[in-house]
Amino acid sequence: MSRLFSKEAEKALKVFETRDLSNYDFTVLIIDGKYFSKQQIVHAVGITSTGLKIMLGFVHTATENSQAIKGLLKNLIERNFSFEEGILVVSDGSKGIRKAVDEVLGQKAAIQRCQWHKRENVISYLSDRDKELYKGKIQRAYEDPVYETARARMMEIYEELKTINRSAANSLLEGLEETLTIHRLGLREELGKSFCTTNIIENINSQLSRNLINVKRWRDTQMQARWVAISLLDIEQNMNRVRNYEKLHLLKDALKLLLKIERKNVA
Repeated sequence: MSRLFSKEAEKALKVFETRDLSNYDFTVLIIDGKYFSKQQIVHAVGITSTGLKIMLGFVHTATENSQAIKGLLKNLIERNFSFEEGILVVSDGSKGIRKAVDEVLGQKAAIQRCQWHKRENVISYLSDRDKELYKGKIQRAYEDPVYETARARMMEIYEELKTINRSAANSLLEGLEETLTIHRLGLREELGKSFCTTNIIENINSQLSRNLINVKRWRDTQMQARWVAISLLDIEQNMNRVRNYEKLHLLKDALKLLLKIERKNVA
């Protein structure tokens, strides 16, 4: 039975790593890393224009370094992952992910940095007395749907933090614009709950952890890859569409404007 499972899992891995992505119209790409048994796997999830969540690929890597993630992105492109009309890339703020996206996807990608990670990074520098206060202030600022207002409120928080904790203030300012990309696109109310954080891929990671928790010993990374692939394919089949997927056409149009991508002429 074990040999039979390994054989079927090897087939699933091959299907997963080679399936043609040209049939999907992707609007969003979410990238994140997860540790399993002291091994980190960075994986990518694509969101189609109809709100489907498609598991795209993964790579074993010691850290979220740019070279490994560049390899992952290039593999997706070789499998006909299309991003020429603009793609929103959601990540936790990893410099390795950002560098890889810049070098491989270039000016066709807009980065949305996870607001939850930003908030948690900022308050990690604060005393217990101030944590809850500024957690609420930052969250309320991000919930403002208007870019100019949300940014102004964040800058007010920055000025306050400068007098309390310089490190927290600097953390807030670092990469701030990238946490407000959905705001700049004018879609905070419509799509913010889905794409202002990495919650979608974090939920997938939680399911992966549950699926793999009963494996007591990993013989090698090939075994781990088989289990990850078969688990991701199973998760994919049971996932709901993203919230407000009917509004995703607005994201496609807004990305074209933000990234200055010319519309294709329809014959």
